[in-house]
Formats: sequence, C-alpha cells, structure tokens
Amino acid sequence: MSIDYVLAPTVTLAAAQRAVAEAIAKAEELAVDVCIAVTDGGGHLLAMVRMDRAPLLCIHIAQDKAYSVASFGGLPTSDWWRLLESEPALLHGIVKTERLIIFGGGVPLVCDGRTVGAIGVSGGSAEQDVQIAEAGAAVLT
Repeated sequence: MSIDYVLAPTVTLAAAQRAVAEAIAKAEELAVDVCIAVTDGGGHLLAMVRMDRAPLLCIHIAQDKAYSVASFGGLPTSDWWRLLESEPALLHGIVKTERLIIFGGGVPLVCDGRTVGAIGVSGGSAEQDVQIAEAGAAVLT
C-alpha cells in the first residue's frame, strides 16, 4: 500500500522571525508596544513576541487574529466587519465563534500568490495594528 501526502506550502520559522522583526520595527516607528504572533498556514503558532509595555491580554488577541486569518484562507480580520455589518443574525452568531477576531490587525502571509501563514498584531489602535501586521507580512512578498 502506498500513501501520497500533499503538503501545503507554509511559512518557515526563519521567515516568521523576519516578519516579527519587521513588525517590531514598524511598531517602534509608530511608538506603540504590541504583541505579534505568526502562524503557519494551518494556524499553528510559529513565533510570538510581546513588546515591553504591551498589555498582557494582547498576547491572546494577537494569536487569535493570526489564527482567524489562517482559518479562513487568508481573509484579513479587518475585512470581517464589511462582510457582517448588513447581516445582523450572522454577526451576532459568528462573534461567539471561539478564537474568531473581526477587527483589524490580522493579515495573511503570502508567497508566490498563496497564503502560507498569518500575522496578528494587538496593542495599538486597529489602524496601527493593521499597519504593523502589513509591515511584517511585506517581508514575504
């Protein structure tokens, strides 16, 4: 008997660390302390950092932002509100989904046109979190 495995491309630890480093640089430029989490394509944590004064709760929020993106095929967390605002029943139901975050700060990591992971940032405003996450994600493109 033969079993063939098809492995989806995923971000490496080295690439995750580069994304974290670039995100930290952007956070420092914006003068905001955040937590940054990077997952592989399956939503499994690869790298995590909490800047010195970032709130403790942001550790989990950053991880959940990255997980939300990976779990929905690369949909940035900032896109959720646009999809849900005119669907009240869906909005009130889906927000009860464990680990789902529907506000900005989670973006996909894309390589060769494929989502290979995600980065989540928490600790600043939604706009700052998005800017920081996008800076981290940019190292893969």
